[in-house]
Amino acid sequence: MPGKSAGPWSKQIGFTVAAFLVALLLVPAGVASASTGGAPTAAGSPPPPGSQSGSPSTSPSTGSLRLLFAKATPRKSFYYGYRYPKLHFEIASNQAQNDIRIDVVDVAGESVRTFFRNDVAPKTKVRIRWDGTTNANRPAPNGHYVFQVSSQAAGAALASASPNATELSFALFGYAFPILGVHDFGSAGARFGAPRSGHTHQGQDIMARCGLTEVAARGGKVQYAGYEANAGNYIVIDGRGTGFDFMYAHLAQPSPLKTGARVRTGQPIGVVGQTGDATACHLHFEIWGAPGWYEGGSPVDPLPYLKKWDRYS
Repeated sequence: MPGKSAGPWSKQIGFTVAAFLVALLLVPAGVASASTGGAPTAAGSPPPPGSQSGSPSTSPSTGSLRLLFAKATPRKSFYYGYRYPKLHFEIASNQAQNDIRIDVVDVAGESVRTFFRNDVAPKTKVRIRWDGTTNANRPAPNGHYVFQVSSQAAGAALASASPNATELSFALFGYAFPILGVHDFGSAGARFGAPRSGHTHQGQDIMARCGLTEVAARGGKVQYAGYEANAGNYIVIDGRGTGFDFMYAHLAQPSPLKTGARVRTGQPIGVVGQTGDATACHLHFEIWGAPGWYEGGSPVDPLPYLKKWDRYS
C-alpha cells in the first residue's frame, strides 16, 4: 500500500503475465457468470442500464389479457452486478393496446419495484431489466423475488400459459463470495486480530489454490491498484452504496483493473497468488468502515460477512 504497511509480508512468486491470463480463463465464462452473476472476464464491458420505471396511464385500459410467454433470467443476480435480473414476456389480448404493470415482488408479497408499460400490443416482446433498486431508489435486501405482470386497470396478476411459476422467480444478493473455487478459512493465525510482529492482522486469510479466480465481493470504483512489499499485488474497491472499502491482497499478478475503473459485483479482478509477504497461496481480504481504507476508517472482521456470502454464492 502506498506509504502504508499491511503487516509482515515478504515472499513473491514469479507468475508470468501469460500464466496469469491462462489462470483467469480456467473458469469458463458460463461457470463464472452462473456462480456470481458477474462479468465473465475482468475486462468485461458494463451492462446496459436498468429499465426506466415509466409512468402509469392516466386512463388505463386493457382487453382480456393472459400471458403467452414469460421468463426471468438469470436465477441468481447481485446488486450492481454484471447480469441484472431480466424479464421477457408477451401478452395475448382482444385489444390492440394495453396498459401493463410489472412488479418485483418479495416473499412477503410486497412490491419493491414497479414498472409501467403503456399501449402494449399483443404478441409483442416486452423486456424489463431490474437494477436491484427499490421504488425508493435504495438497494433491495437479499432475498428471493418474482416478477408479476398485471393490468394497470384490474391489478390482478395475469394467468400464464406455463404452469411453472418458478420461471418468473429469481434471487438477488448484495455481495458475492470473492473466490470461485474450493477454499477454507485457515487456522487461528488467519483470523482478523491474530498477532503479528508489531501489529495485529487486519483481515481474514482465505486459503485457496493459486490461480483460482477472484471476484469483487461488491462492485464500485477501484480506489487503488498496485504493488507493495507486504501486500504484494493488491486492489482496493470502494463498495457502491455501502460505506465500506474492500481490499484484496497477494494477487498472482497485478489486477487488470486500474485505479479509477468501475467494477461490478462478481466481476473477476485477478487470481489467487502469494506475492508479497505470503507463505502460501491465499487471498488476504480486508473490509474497512467509513470513511474508508486509510482515510480515517478502521478495519472490521470480515469473517462473519464471508461466511454469509459463502452460503449463497
